[in-house]
Amino acid sequence: MGSGIFQKFELLKKTKIKQQLYFIYFAAIVLPITIIGSFLLINTSKLLTNYHRDLLESDNLRVKTILFEITTQVYNISEELTFDNDLREMLGHSYYIRSSMEQKASEITILDNYSYNHAEIEGIEIYTDNPSFMEYKQFHPADETVQSSEWFQKAVNQSSVFWYPMMTMDKYGNEYWNLCLIRKIPLKNSAHNAVLVIKISDNYLKTRINSQEYAAMISVDKEPVFYSSNRELYGSQQPVAIDYEEDYFQYVGTQKINGRNCFVEMSTLHMYQSESRVYIFTMNDQAYRNISNIILICLLIIALAILIPGIIIHYFTVYFTSRVLTLRQAMHQASNEDYEIVNSVRGQDELSEAFSDLEIMVQKIKQKDADMYEARINEKELVSAQQAMEFKMLASQINPHFLYNTLETIRMKAFTVGDKEVATAIKLLGKSMRYVLENTGTSFTTLDHELEHVENYLAIQKLRFGEKFDSCLEVAPQIQLAQLYILPLLLQPVVENALLHGLEEKEANGRIVISIYRQQDFINIDVSDNGCGMDEKELSELQKNIEIKDMSRSKSIGLYNINQRMKLSYGEDCGIQIYSAVNEGTTIRLCILEEKMKTY
Repeated sequence: MGSGIFQKFELLKKTKIKQQLYFIYFAAIVLPITIIGSFLLINTSKLLTNYHRDLLESDNLRVKTILFEITTQVYNISEELTFDNDLREMLGHSYYIRSSMEQKASEITILDNYSYNHAEIEGIEIYTDNPSFMEYKQFHPADETVQSSEWFQKAVNQSSVFWYPMMTMDKYGNEYWNLCLIRKIPLKNSAHNAVLVIKISDNYLKTRINSQEYAAMISVDKEPVFYSSNRELYGSQQPVAIDYEEDYFQYVGTQKINGRNCFVEMSTLHMYQSESRVYIFTMNDQAYRNISNIILICLLIIALAILIPGIIIHYFTVYFTSRVLTLRQAMHQASNEDYEIVNSVRGQDELSEAFSDLEIMVQKIKQKDADMYEARINEKELVSAQQAMEFKMLASQINPHFLYNTLETIRMKAFTVGDKEVATAIKLLGKSMRYVLENTGTSFTTLDHELEHVENYLAIQKLRFGEKFDSCLEVAPQIQLAQLYILPLLLQPVVENALLHGLEEKEANGRIVISIYRQQDFINIDVSDNGCGMDEKELSELQKNIEIKDMSRSKSIGLYNINQRMKLSYGEDCGIQIYSAVNEGTTIRLCILEEKMKTY
């Protein structure tokens, strides 16, 4: 592990200081904050989700407790009513005079007492199929519609209590629902049936159950919803599919309701002394949004924690590297015997101290040169020496490095007098010459060095042609230019061909695009222009010329040589492909096996 870290630091030393600082920023800030932030986001999301689900479960339990309390109390009232002897006796008689029935009913005050003294009860009604009964207060004769109803039939055929939702219409014609306790009142010595119906007040339920944060929907057995926080949902089905075969059905999760993600819980309440089951559905339609907002704020904080140091480090990196480059340029200038150094590295840090030491060294060199010339050489000897040096230079081969240094000196002179365009041109020419001279006789160079030479060439041509064309380089993300080797001086003739021939008729808005990407086992290098292009005949002739050697022709010699170099070096599967269309431009593609480019 230690050797691996050491190797990484060794690789880091080979990169520019700017890249090193960015790497440190990524390794010390971006990566840790991203990992820790991701962990915190996931953990926060889980905690908030569990928190809201616990609250939802508590609210569901609250509703269940309230409902159980109310229904149990109503059941106890029904017990007293069902077995009240006066009521049973009154229901068991036959009445032929209405006044006699009304007088007997008026004596039964227990119904009114429970209705008035219990806010949870909206009404107590008794239905009987005794034909002698008439409509009076809580007593209702069961007509054919009532007798054929599901709840009446169920009540007369079983002795146990059950719960049933009933839709009622008020005097204004508005429909509303009530949860009703229904049970049969056993009558002595009577062939008729009486059914007790106790309606629980919907308004009372709303007062007890309603919550600002949570919505609730309640249904009984397989019947539709009889209570909802939203009145429009009365009579609808529960939003969660219920398994009625399961004794204690429960569901906790997330549902999309009305286009919004909601936390929901469905639970089952077995009614006291009854086989009826109440299904309680509660939901929170704000929790998901609240969690999302909190997560978004956390993401924003993490992004700012990465971005703000990134901006600071970026500006510091630009400032620091500019000072390093200034110091390097001054040292390079001194190494080329140009001692006119201007101190532009201000401050009191190590870089400014290094620049001060450089200035002291340059001054000492200049002083020693002055002392030497003053003591040993007079004006005549200086002229003779200069002539001898000129003769020697003309008589011998020009040292490539001396020529590059001379160009650099001329560039610095031009830069010093303010002619930046000439200085730039000389600098680009010097780089091109150095690349050509250094790669003369060499077999391979890295692809990034070859592209740098192409960029220098395009920059020189840009100075020549101005706004006639522009260029760009597109490299696929997975391509590592510094790890791929290529024949030196292979791309520049192709680019030159695109510029001189492809864009020959372009006065302006010319464009050259160099694209490098992987296609199966090959690395493709496309050089495209938006020039006039070629028709099929011209394209066919050009493709023939780059494959067959013909010394009599004057065109396509460069492309032929490049194609042959590639086939000799990389194999017959490699070479040049040309695509062109009239008025759409031309693309020259260099196809090289990737494995060939990874060996030197």
